[in-house]
Amino acid sequence: MKYSLAILFLFSILSSTAQYLAEKAIPLDGETSLDKLILAAATKELVLLGEASHGTHEYYLWRDKISRRLIAEHNFNFIAVEGDFASLYQLNKYVKNLDGAASSAKEVLLQLNRWPTWMWANEEVVALAEWLRDYNDQLPPDKKIGFYGMDVYDEWNSKKEVLDLLKATNKAAYKYVKDQYHCFAPHKGDSWRYAHAVGAGKEACAKATKNVVDYLKKNRDNFPELSKDTYFYLLQNAMVVHNAEEFYRESVVTKGNAAWNSRVHHMHGTLNELRELYGEDSKGIVWAHNTHIGDAAYTNMRHTGEKNIGLLTRQDFGEDKVFLIGFTTYEGTVMAGSSWGSAMQEMTIPPAIPNSIEHRLNTIGLDKLYIIFDEEDRKKGNLKVKGNRAVGVVYNPKGDARQFVPTIVPMRYDALFFFKETTAVRALK
Repeated sequence: MKYSLAILFLFSILSSTAQYLAEKAIPLDGETSLDKLILAAATKELVLLGEASHGTHEYYLWRDKISRRLIAEHNFNFIAVEGDFASLYQLNKYVKNLDGAASSAKEVLLQLNRWPTWMWANEEVVALAEWLRDYNDQLPPDKKIGFYGMDVYDEWNSKKEVLDLLKATNKAAYKYVKDQYHCFAPHKGDSWRYAHAVGAGKEACAKATKNVVDYLKKNRDNFPELSKDTYFYLLQNAMVVHNAEEFYRESVVTKGNAAWNSRVHHMHGTLNELRELYGEDSKGIVWAHNTHIGDAAYTNMRHTGEKNIGLLTRQDFGEDKVFLIGFTTYEGTVMAGSSWGSAMQEMTIPPAIPNSIEHRLNTIGLDKLYIIFDEEDRKKGNLKVKGNRAVGVVYNPKGDARQFVPTIVPMRYDALFFFKETTAVRALK
């Protein structure tokens, strides 16, 4: 009898949760169905758009739709993505039609060569970039919308960009920075080789990279021929070199969260630099994995001391100034690799595990939907921990049951998009 009552009680809880989600669900059917979301996000300083994987068509498609409306209707100024700064700056040049820009977005993206290329070299990004180019062509130069990578990788390319720009503009600065960067010479463009050498007792280059950043900041007046945008490009590439040195070194010589948080602080710092570049009242859009944009304080990341940009932006700007939007799926296909550096392939995503938000949302019966969470949601009995799908660029469908992050969903996100079945991103070839 007691066992039967327990089963009935559990069933009633699950049923009430499912009913609550069904009542909150907004069917996703055309761009006008985004009206409530756009209204909720319109006045924020930063809108962070996530993804449960780096290789899913629907996430890119709907983030594109949201971004276009925020830009066209509510004057958002830039998009920052989980990608490399130097290489994706070429896309920024294209969408703004700056001197030396490529002839098309596809031309820029086909030149990306750091794995996993499909994250940005895909038809979905081409569509957004071409729209941005057309939109920007109607705007004065100082009002054009920017597109930037905010990650810490591709540091050797950033190092080359710093030296090339200085060589062409300021010989004394070029000599000073070249001397500082000589610290990296024995490691021949291999950051892991550098990090392991430091771990074995060789000299670290942290002081040298900081010297470069400090020098460029203190001597801004020595580069009068550089425009505001070009100086930003110079300094940000130097920041990539500096923070990448820390990231790789910490990955090898320390344990725990140091390396992860180093990368996180770099991305968050880049957002701050972009807001300064675009002005005090600027507004930005971020594209990154759910692991980065969903507030880490409401996942198991809090137990390991790992932070992310969702957490840091809420802390720095206030929860009322940022809007965190997660994206997820019940099942489908995804573009990923079986190991780091391996060939990309289309993989099957199995149905979500029972104790997950995806499994619960699937019971609503809508192919695609979103939910906006509010203060009432955070007061009710909907704060139970549930799994939330997280697929990386390296993926093994056989281990999918381990790809769910323990999450208090209404606290981690301000809104969540759900797709019953998703498809792989359309990589450029």
